[in-house]
Amino acid sequence: MSSATIYDVAAQAGVSIATVSRVLNTPHRVSKNTRRRVMEAIDELQFVPRADATARARQGNRRIGVLAPFFTYPSFMQRLRGVSSILNGSEYELVVYSVDSAEHYHHQLEALPITRRIDGLIIMSLQLDDADAERFLRHDLHTVLIESSHEAFSGVEIDNIGGGRIAAEYLIGQGHTQIGFIGIDSEIPGCTLPTSALRLQGFRASLLEAGLPLHDIYISNVPNDVSAAYEQARALLALSDRPTAIFATSDLLAVGVLRAVRDAGLENPGDVAVLGFDDLDMADYLGLTTIRQSLDESGRVAVELLRNRLAEPTRPIQHVRFPLTILKRQTA
Repeated sequence: MSSATIYDVAAQAGVSIATVSRVLNTPHRVSKNTRRRVMEAIDELQFVPRADATARARQGNRRIGVLAPFFTYPSFMQRLRGVSSILNGSEYELVVYSVDSAEHYHHQLEALPITRRIDGLIIMSLQLDDADAERFLRHDLHTVLIESSHEAFSGVEIDNIGGGRIAAEYLIGQGHTQIGFIGIDSEIPGCTLPTSALRLQGFRASLLEAGLPLHDIYISNVPNDVSAAYEQARALLALSDRPTAIFATSDLLAVGVLRAVRDAGLENPGDVAVLGFDDLDMADYLGLTTIRQSLDESGRVAVELLRNRLAEPTRPIQHVRFPLTILKRQTA
């Protein structure tokens, strides 16, 4: 373990110990250049809080953190419900950290391993690079990933490219040759996993293999919002050569598409089939045909993976992948 102290970090970065403390606890109060110098000093010196202080902090924490973007999205809330269902009544308290920008995310990645306000961390749909992973390992912050992956950490993986392939193959199997795509564009560059882009990649590949190229005019990306999906679907349906099926990369988008089909005076699924992705709670009530990705179960399994690591830190790294399945209902 490094013998460096907070005084060494301050001296190397050319700042006061109060500034080092602010970088670790309230980074928004420190300029970007100063934060960078302090974090470079921490990493170079391999600064770790005193072992006895860390031990006391661990004994008093009993907290598991969840770091997630757009945590108000129904899909994230459903995953979070799975996490909460395991932690409720356990010895651990759940702490949620919402990410709304790349800068905010990097602040969390820098500070959480060092401040040790939590015992373990679950990261949802956010990418972790090697430098951040090394910091987490050095400071012994046990971490589990959901949807993204890193070889150093256990995780629950989603085959988004495969999901896009499943969507295309299903709709082709239903006899459709003109298929529209509505994805989500509200990702945080460099932070969030580009799930819609990955699903589009698989979707496009399967269509091409079937001799059905996906024309750009049939591809749209919008915020993960019912109204935005509605407006874009209306535009697709107004084309002279409109699609006979639309794949929406979230069930929330699919709701907007269904309303657009109805308001255009078209029949679903007779005139236009609609396929979603996620299998949110509302999908069953709407009769929405969708691709199920086991949202609640992914949260539950992530907690179990993390608790196992906390109880036995030398356990082998585990990567769990749930199968994606089509749930055929009434809309496609």
